[in-house]
Amino acid sequence: MAHRTIHIFRKGLRLHDNPTLVAALESSDVIFPVYILDKSFMTSIIVIGCNRWNFLLESLEDLSHSLQKLNSRLLVIQGDYKQVLRDHVQKWNITQVTVDLETEPYYKQMDDHIGEMGKELGFQVVSHVAHTLYDVRNCALICKKPPPPPYQARTQGWVSEFRKPQTVPNSLLPSTTGLSPFFSLGCLSVKVFYQRLSNIYAQSKNHSLPPVSLQGQLLWREFFYTVASCTPNFTKMVGNPICLQIDWYEEPEKLNKWKSAQTGFPWIDAIMTQLREEGWVHHLARHAVACFLTRGDLWISWEEGMKVFEELLLDADYSINAGNWMWLSASAFFHHYTRIFCPVRFGRRTDPEGSYIRKYLPILKDFPAKYIYEPWTAPDDIQKEASCIIGKKKF
Repeated sequence: MAHRTIHIFRKGLRLHDNPTLVAALESSDVIFPVYILDKSFMTSIIVIGCNRWNFLLESLEDLSHSLQKLNSRLLVIQGDYKQVLRDHVQKWNITQVTVDLETEPYYKQMDDHIGEMGKELGFQVVSHVAHTLYDVRNCALICKKPPPPPYQARTQGWVSEFRKPQTVPNSLLPSTTGLSPFFSLGCLSVKVFYQRLSNIYAQSKNHSLPPVSLQGQLLWREFFYTVASCTPNFTKMVGNPICLQIDWYEEPEKLNKWKSAQTGFPWIDAIMTQLREEGWVHHLARHAVACFLTRGDLWISWEEGMKVFEELLLDADYSINAGNWMWLSASAFFHHYTRIFCPVRFGRRTDPEGSYIRKYLPILKDFPAKYIYEPWTAPDDIQKEASCIIGKKKF
């Protein structure tokens, strides 16, 4: 029997390498491509900033345009996802619902509800792994075989020679791929990217190897997804079996100054300004502000920083975000992680002229390079000449 199917898009906002959508196409006479915009469900879990909302809407628009080229369209329906699904299963006489398999707790909860509804209303549910290289439920098998090929199966020197440690955190031009937001929403298939990297590496005599290569970064992504999938309370300290229980300070005023780019350290405040304005910062810049908030300077819980990143980052991701915050605060994975990112010297090392600070903190644009990372050390006449008196005018 051919089905009448609702395909629910969640993270896999693409047509290429979409195994669940392929399964729907192979088994259905009619398919309704649906995205359920359940704002109450989404915002009950996290706070989502305007940049992240805009990126989601732009991604949905792009997906809809791709469907229109195939004489279809994306149906974006706003409301409680359970009620929306119930109403439209009955309205459209649906016999099958297809949805990508997800590992995050709130998506698992959603899947349980869909399964229960299927039993009640008489439709079957089909799911496939699409957001990761492997089925992370089979944790022990990850390193024993290559990932499955994408469903849709240019040589470039930069790709083969890419080494993550050589990228620059305060470059005004991207020094990494900048693809993480597209992986986060599944606009780009991680399997397709991995395979194309493999093809490039096969044509290169000398290329970078994991963990510093681009493939290595995908494997780190897989690692965090795997650990998160089998760790209770992964986004919290209390009740998290892999996380050190640390007596962090509760400092709401200092936390707010960090979040609003008012710490007084130009390198830190420039990063937090870029984060709020653009929704993205380099991974080493993330390291710097995470270290500053937690074990480096303020001794404030990594959970607070994770929430801010979840709100502001375009590439915010349940597994990767929480995993990195635990790592950088030395709460998990590397408990004896001793590297501290100096809020003055670290930025100066790769941008001695302070071009990055001048862009994101224009109040300091006229400071000499000698003082721009530590403007409070500048003599009074230098501060007056730069039209910024430290301690009297916020930056």
